[in-house]
Amino acid sequence: MGTLPHVFSLFALILLMTSGTGADQSTKTQAMFKGSAGIGAILDQSSRIGKEETVAMEVAKEDFYGFGNQTFFHIKDSQKDTIHAALEAKDLIDTEVQAIIGPQTWEEVPLVAEIARETQVPILSFADTAPEWATERWPSLLQASPDKRAQMKAVAAIVQSWNWHQVTVIYEDTDSSARGAIPHLHDALREVNSEVSQFVAFSPFASSDSMSKELENIKNKQYCRVFVVHLSFKLAVRLFEMAKKMEMMKKDYVWITTDPFTSLVHSINASVISSMQGILGVRSYFPKMGKHFETFNQRFRTRFSRKYPLEEKKEPGIYAVQAYDAMWTIALGLNKTGRKRGGKELFENILDADFRGLSGEVKFKNQKVAAAEIFEIVNVIGTGYNELGYWTYWSNGSGFLENIHENSTYNSSMIDLEEVHWPGGPRYTPRGWTTLTSSNRFRIGVASLSGYEEYVKVEIDDRLGMNFSGFAIEVFKATTASMPSFPYEFQYFNGSYKELVEQLHLKKFDAVVGDVEIVASRNTYAEFTNPYTESGLVLIVPVRSSSKAWSFIKPFTTTMWALISVITVYNGFVVWWIERKHCDELQGSIPNQIGIMIWLSFNTLFSLNGPKLHSNLSRMSGVVWLFVALIIIQTYTANLTSMLTVQRLEPTIPSVEELLNSNAMVGYCTGTYIEKYLAEVLKFKNHNLLHFQSAESYAKGFEDKNISAAFLGTPYAKIFLAKYCNSFIQIGPTYKIGGFGFAFPRGSPLLAGVNEALLKISENGTLQELEKTWISPQKCPQMQSESSSLGPSGFRVLFFITGGTTTIAFVIYVCRTNLLRHGNILRIISAVVKRWLSPRRHFTRRVANVEIPPKAFPEAPVPLA
Repeated sequence: MGTLPHVFSLFALILLMTSGTGADQSTKTQAMFKGSAGIGAILDQSSRIGKEETVAMEVAKEDFYGFGNQTFFHIKDSQKDTIHAALEAKDLIDTEVQAIIGPQTWEEVPLVAEIARETQVPILSFADTAPEWATERWPSLLQASPDKRAQMKAVAAIVQSWNWHQVTVIYEDTDSSARGAIPHLHDALREVNSEVSQFVAFSPFASSDSMSKELENIKNKQYCRVFVVHLSFKLAVRLFEMAKKMEMMKKDYVWITTDPFTSLVHSINASVISSMQGILGVRSYFPKMGKHFETFNQRFRTRFSRKYPLEEKKEPGIYAVQAYDAMWTIALGLNKTGRKRGGKELFENILDADFRGLSGEVKFKNQKVAAAEIFEIVNVIGTGYNELGYWTYWSNGSGFLENIHENSTYNSSMIDLEEVHWPGGPRYTPRGWTTLTSSNRFRIGVASLSGYEEYVKVEIDDRLGMNFSGFAIEVFKATTASMPSFPYEFQYFNGSYKELVEQLHLKKFDAVVGDVEIVASRNTYAEFTNPYTESGLVLIVPVRSSSKAWSFIKPFTTTMWALISVITVYNGFVVWWIERKHCDELQGSIPNQIGIMIWLSFNTLFSLNGPKLHSNLSRMSGVVWLFVALIIIQTYTANLTSMLTVQRLEPTIPSVEELLNSNAMVGYCTGTYIEKYLAEVLKFKNHNLLHFQSAESYAKGFEDKNISAAFLGTPYAKIFLAKYCNSFIQIGPTYKIGGFGFAFPRGSPLLAGVNEALLKISENGTLQELEKTWISPQKCPQMQSESSSLGPSGFRVLFFITGGTTTIAFVIYVCRTNLLRHGNILRIISAVVKRWLSPRRHFTRRVANVEIPPKAFPEAPVPLA
């Protein structure tokens, strides 16, 4: 806000001091209007907008007051001059008008509002969006035209429908455009993932030569072909006539227009509109139906034809409708104030206006009329204009719709709607960009400082010039080979990768190729293709040969050894238990028997000792265990042989955690983002990090003991391990960051096509073949670790068999011994069971029924009968 209000006050003071030349005329006018309620208007009566507003307000005055002299309506011509508009405003205020309608441009508004500030005469401005501080500076200022922000969102919705990512904006170099509509357009495009590739400003008084040069510059140096035009009516007409001559109104070009031009398309003569075929425009919507509008339309056309007979088109537009509603708004306010000189009271009554006008609901909020929510999409075809049949409207927050009613169906995109007639024909949907001619090839920046020639190699040949080779270069060549009309040339860049990517934003390159990591921070300047290499960051450490002193225990895991020992001792115990009474050698003192039992346990691993075993149960257990033992011994022998013959390497640092705890020096590859990741995410100390450029510099750093480990991107790690596979090894997890991709300017129309071509060479195997040719990784010996030791899982069934067999033998032996000891009891129990199960025989109380073994008792004399 600053000193602007003081500037306006100074201009107003000057006007007041220099307005004496019109004093006599002002006195006469004041005498004429003395004691009457007057309404004034400041318009550019030479413009189509001013003409429509003049006629519309005259019709509104007649509709409200009739044809009598109940009020006076006085129109002043601004003559397109800011100072003249201010002088006219002073003249109107001196005639004691109650309110002023207009002016049309923001450049005129501050001075007019400053002059009316002291008298508090309400000013209903038709200018574009006013700054927020305007209503504070001039409390009687009202904005009678809707805010243009929503219209810019409608333009962005059209751009999004066809997935255009870059737009060239052509606007009029005035304060209102730079302050109002253009910033809103820029923000709206960013919201739909599109960007303004170039701003082109035309002066209101631009000559044909300057316009021609600017269009020629756009045509030859920019491949973006989507143009948004925000110009005044006459300047836009000149632009399209010039574009037609320069063949910029044909295939591949897209022209989208805004107000005020689009809302005046209906007034363009047939001889002029022929240069605008295929233009798509956004304009404010108003309902063209109902008895009220039909009456207004008929009266407007009649009066307009009589007042301006040279105008070929007579239809009213949105500016006529807004002027009609503004006139009614003031008339309603005057009606409430009793048609006295209202000042602040009249302003409050106008502010409270809430009625259904021709433009829709007329309602003020914060001294501004409610923003428009619906816009019409028009398509210039033939010798006139034509709405797009179906789906011709855009509603803020809802999308595109067919008709304006409660049950309207909305669509977020225009692609599925009725066919648009673009420049070049209705059946051809523009891509939004075009390739340049062979003399203007795409400039492809290449990083010349890559430390890995396998990816990028730049050679300078005195005879052949610059030579570019490497995996990244060949992938780009293979990708673009399938894209028609893609002329390009490589240009090397001697700087950092960050600086190289920034060149895209500065328009120095059209793409960047090389071993460029895809990093989030670089998205500020560029967009990347899909990665054409593996993404990730890995830890590389030196290796050392492992000690072979204890290699004989490595074939089996600790659990396996423990299980073998338990089964062996258990099997020996059972055999000893069964055989101890049959062999004198198995008897003796307790220590002697324990020693013999352990010896017997491990002896059965190698022989059955069949002749020495007396029980079939011990032989059964021994045979099964010997079978299992032979399998275990053979497996152990094979695994031990493999371990002793294959070179086994182990890392000097086993994990990232131990590396952190050791406080050792760590190297990292090209890219400051990796240093930031190591410090902020993995928590390495900055003073423990050293930067290296190439594989050779890494190896030198390890050799000189400057670093103990190094972090490399996965693509670089492949090359490094291929060169030094016997000395270094990868450990730990892969951290998912980075990956190499091609970079393009944000919103580049080339990105989608390159991504598609990149997917094709990946799917058809070309990418893999190029990797084999340029990267050529070698197979390094795999590190043998504890994971190569065998565990019990593969021997589970064998352990169940031998354990089960030994247990069964032991149970049978114990049960049989107890049964022999208690044989008599067993026979008695058997007899009882037989009696119980017999169906024909029952127990009696006679003792003779029980079978008594002979000689169980002494003979007794038989009693006499």
